[in-house]
Amino acid sequence: MLSQYQTAFIKYMEGQLPKKSPLSLYEPASYIMQLGGKRIRPVLALLAADALDNSFENALPAALAVEVFHNFSLVHDDIMDEAPLRRGKETVHQKWDANTGILSGDVMLVWAYECLNSYSGDLFKELTLLFSATARKVCEGQQYDMDFPNQEVVSKQEYLKMIEYKTAVLLGCSLQMGALVGGLSKSSSQSFYNFGIELGLAFQLQDDYLDAFGNPETFGKQIGGDIIENKKTMLYLLALEMSDSFDRDILKKHFESTPSNPSEKIEQVKNIFLKSGAVEEIQQMMKMYTEKALAEVEQFSINEDKKKVFKAFALELMERKL
Repeated sequence: MLSQYQTAFIKYMEGQLPKKSPLSLYEPASYIMQLGGKRIRPVLALLAADALDNSFENALPAALAVEVFHNFSLVHDDIMDEAPLRRGKETVHQKWDANTGILSGDVMLVWAYECLNSYSGDLFKELTLLFSATARKVCEGQQYDMDFPNQEVVSKQEYLKMIEYKTAVLLGCSLQMGALVGGLSKSSSQSFYNFGIELGLAFQLQDDYLDAFGNPETFGKQIGGDIIENKKTMLYLLALEMSDSFDRDILKKHFESTPSNPSEKIEQVKNIFLKSGAVEEIQQMMKMYTEKALAEVEQFSINEDKKKVFKAFALELMERKL
């Protein structure tokens, strides 16, 4: 069923790709949109609309708005991170240049809002208000993420807020937009938003865990990348809190170093993660947020068979089978 949404969305998206001048502005936007990815956010929007209205076609413009915004943020994030690759291909600023990436990203933000012009009246207003609030939080989340390396102390609460804003709110927005298009009111669709938030938190915590302990063949990223970059992830924060003073000092020193060969650093940090109990703790957190997401599904005003689809989606996402 999910592949049906993916296929329909990609066909719709390809028909909406900008074919305007100047080509140097719009070609990078089309490029990033066609780099692939799981299309989780648009699929969630279509899934929610279909569950309520037995039709997802009306939600395609909203789904595209979310996906365009997501990719716009990736273009700008890659410039800030100086990332050379995105989904195994050259990033926009690498293929063209940083100025092109900034401007093409800007026009993608405009394009995302234009997608919502397909709706009118109260629905247009609700979608736009939700989308704008979400866009602001994503920017705030990115700024928190950029601020953390300069903060001597980052609390677990601060980190959870950062990943909620940077990652989870867009999942929540996708689901609630689909629910709104499917006919629910803002208040009635809140459980769809909450499901996305809880699932997004679980997903990002799992990402932190897999960065250190995932299978390099299936994870799709360099194992230990966060350790190399001295990122204060939840694993790091938990290990810092749960270690004895000796290991805590070693951990802090490692996260102030940038060795030319980081393999020994990665292994020592991973050992502290394991020894401290941080690995077990983050796994419990992932389980807790997944269970909270599944509990939100019970609040959906849909039949039990349709609820099973959302639950299966959540469990498959957390097993990285999508």
